[in-house]
Amino acid sequence: MHRWKAHKEVGSTAMPVIIKELKGMDPLLYAAKMAIGPRQLTEKETRSTARRAFQNNPRLTAAEIGKLIGRTRQTTTNYIADLKAIQNISLDLKIWRMNRLGIPQERIAKRLEETRDVIRSHLGKMLNLTKSPNSDLVSGLTIPQVAVKHGWSEPMLWSLVLEGKADKTRFKELGWGLRTWDVWNYNDCDPRFGDDWPGRIPGQMIGHILFYFSNPNDLIFDPMAGGGVTEDTCLALGRRCWSLDMEDHPDQRPEIEPYYWDIKNKTWDDTILAGKEKPDLIIFDPPYFQKKADCYAKESIAGLSRIEYLEFLNHFFIFLKKNTKKTTRLAFINADWRNFQSCPALEEEAKNAILLTDYYKILEPSGWELTHIIQAPLSSERFNAITVDAMQDKKILGIITRYILLLKQKN
Repeated sequence: MHRWKAHKEVGSTAMPVIIKELKGMDPLLYAAKMAIGPRQLTEKETRSTARRAFQNNPRLTAAEIGKLIGRTRQTTTNYIADLKAIQNISLDLKIWRMNRLGIPQERIAKRLEETRDVIRSHLGKMLNLTKSPNSDLVSGLTIPQVAVKHGWSEPMLWSLVLEGKADKTRFKELGWGLRTWDVWNYNDCDPRFGDDWPGRIPGQMIGHILFYFSNPNDLIFDPMAGGGVTEDTCLALGRRCWSLDMEDHPDQRPEIEPYYWDIKNKTWDDTILAGKEKPDLIIFDPPYFQKKADCYAKESIAGLSRIEYLEFLNHFFIFLKKNTKKTTRLAFINADWRNFQSCPALEEEAKNAILLTDYYKILEPSGWELTHIIQAPLSSERFNAITVDAMQDKKILGIITRYILLLKQKN
């Protein structure tokens, strides 16, 4: 800055540039260090430098920052005290959430890039972390109000409020009507559960799968977690959950670990299923064939050809069978696919479709035995009146079918 000002004062329109390789060092701190005497930075500039450096890299200690800006550790600590507190609260909430879902400490540490000692230290504060939200709830504040006040997600607060309660009570307090039959209709997704995501599924539907096919504290595995609907629902219903997804959102979804199911691999021996503990229930809601393919990353299986899509699922079902226990159940969620958009029903070809029967043709020989078929239709409201009228004129038969296939391992 000084050199630039000097050249400007004498009317220079160009100045020589020196390029420095900082090898990971914060450019802001390098500039502060290279200033001719730290006193040339005003108090305001020094404080701003310290705060910006910490925001850029929260792993920097007050001593490290202070050494570079020419201030004592205590002075620097005062500069960044509020930022450090916010960072600790954020870390506490991530650890609380992941611990609540039954993720082992070593995986929490690896995911958050912290040491085991740091994770253990934060876990020791978990009881204190819940005191203020609990107090506000007891005083009459609503869950959305407390969530905003303390920076909690609503499913995390539901996990707190519903702790120890029976599943039926949890459903009642969540406002979900419990379906007794094998048709589960939902016009909308519950906005409290999961992020805005392509192909988002209703938390109510995941809740019903958990209600009928798992028990409290069971371990649920979600191999393609997407927007986190399963994870949020597991929090509210008291289930543990380990999950993976190819898209990584470490700040919003630290509980979903990044993993790409490479279709060329077919063995996937490096996943979290390689450990000793195996899931009680797998909830597998993959990107549906062709649907919303443009909304997903280009590596998504939604963009595969029909043959490639079914081949991937075949290898995947075999992998799940080999890497789980005899009592593990599988809930496979998918929908019929036909290229009906511009094709009259009478002219459709089976080779251009993937139907429920096609899925079962690969499930059964891969070692899974069907126990239940549950209908969970998509809402027909996605078709407006003009679209429906045009479909009727062309004798196009649309699709709202969606199924949950419940399977157990063959003996």
